[in-house]
Amino acid sequence: MTTVPDLKSAPEHKPKATVVRIAAVQYLLRSIADWDGFENQVRFVMKTAAEYKPQFVLFPEIFTTQLLSFLDTTDLYAAVRGLNDFTERYVALFVELAQHRKVHIIGGSHPTITHGRMYNTAYLFTPEGKVFTQDKIHLTRWEKEKWKGDPGNMLRVFDTPHGRIAILICYDIEFPELARKVSEQGADIIFVPSCTDDKQGFLRVRYCCHARAIENQVYVAVTGTVGNLPVEGLGQHFGQAAIITPSDFAFARDGIAAEGVPNMEQVVVADVDLGKLVNNRLHGTTIPLYDLRHDVYGTTAEVISTT
Repeated sequence: MTTVPDLKSAPEHKPKATVVRIAAVQYLLRSIADWDGFENQVRFVMKTAAEYKPQFVLFPEIFTTQLLSFLDTTDLYAAVRGLNDFTERYVALFVELAQHRKVHIIGGSHPTITHGRMYNTAYLFTPEGKVFTQDKIHLTRWEKEKWKGDPGNMLRVFDTPHGRIAILICYDIEFPELARKVSEQGADIIFVPSCTDDKQGFLRVRYCCHARAIENQVYVAVTGTVGNLPVEGLGQHFGQAAIITPSDFAFARDGIAAEGVPNMEQVVVADVDLGKLVNNRLHGTTIPLYDLRHDVYGTTAEVISTT
């Protein structure tokens, strides 16, 4: 028997600050000669983002594939797994940046090998030097067929001083059940690091971000890679960062707090008010987070012949 969460009676998480600033990085994939090229670009972007004094900085999915531009990619399967050799340096770099800038960083995602399995892993770095992870749960055909990656199995919600957050990597936002689960656990912001090669792929993710924000009355921050690399599957990218709101009077008219210029290297910044979410979930024009009929959704649709 499925336990239905009693959302209205559940204790509310009350962050120390109501207004939270998010900086989403449209990261430009350009060819580099070595690790230093990657580190220098990351430090530059973080310096730019930090000038706006955000509480969260979001990087795109698998943006560390930029490192493939100086590796042998003749065997793509082996090359992607070779990125795991940079995991220690990647983590050390972002731990330092999060501590130095006193900001939570969603470090995009990075191919990571754990117990012999390769996951598309998102990393959360805190100002205190702590590191948390969220593996991608649903893999695209490319990840399964070309990279031979492994899907994650654990969904997490992170309690921070600036709200309760979750990370759904790209394709995962296209599955409403995941966003609903983290929202029922009190998530205020869902971060979506993404990487899409063309506009139709980008729009699948973008439209689903809007739907999840409306369905669950949460903020959704999404960003993607832009630019190109001379590597199979990474030859082109279509990306545009956005901070998305529920669609109601208390928020931006079009459900967009801020968005970038497509396919340009930039940092998109917006403030979101977590207090508005609390009020909207109870008193909004519609309240879909609470109105979901668990009694109906736990049943199977009846098929009726009309002939």
